[in-house]
Amino acid sequence: MNKILIAEDEPAIANLIRAALDGPDYRCTWAADGLSACDQLEREPFDLVLLDIMLPGADGYEVLNYCRTLEVPVIFLTAKGTLEDRVRGLRLGAEDYITKPFELMELLARVETVLRRCGKTGRVLSLPPDIEIDTAARTVRRGGSPVALTAKEYELLLLFAQNKNIALYRDRIYEKVWGDEYLGDSRTVDLHIQRMRKKLGLENVWWPSTRWATDWRCRA
Repeated sequence: MNKILIAEDEPAIANLIRAALDGPDYRCTWAADGLSACDQLEREPFDLVLLDIMLPGADGYEVLNYCRTLEVPVIFLTAKGTLEDRVRGLRLGAEDYITKPFELMELLARVETVLRRCGKTGRVLSLPPDIEIDTAARTVRRGGSPVALTAKEYELLLLFAQNKNIALYRDRIYEKVWGDEYLGDSRTVDLHIQRMRKKLGLENVWWPSTRWATDWRCRA
């Protein structure tokens, strides 16, 4: 499990990020100002910091400097979106720079990418009730036993694992897994999910159910 510090002075944004990330793979801690963020970093180790720039107490650049002394990777998450701001943040040592407003799916993907690039993440993702996805070997196990999935079924499962607690719609699923524009035919998506669920023994488990036409949320 990776520990992530969210340094953000807006409670609504911090709670949104925590709801999206908290689960078997990530544990989030919130700091509402720069000084509190530094205190948290001093008290316990973190694998990643999601850092706003315009923080009270100490701004994001000051917190970034402290993170660099601890070798903790940082993703700036800020409303400062000019080219000069982005270049400055990256040159000062941030691993990535995301401007507000942002898409949760993009944030999750960037978090995973930075953790992987910095060697802070394991290669196994978990899903309830007892599913493990080895992203390096591209294998899946249920209760310790291997499950043979097709390439598309594996990509679907990985997409759900990477987007726990986020509603996935058919068009987004199709674009992500098939890499093509969604033309309104849900049968391809439905059929692959049904087959994947059957192979995983999840026919009678709410995860994620094909009965919902628009809500494909996988809840941990």
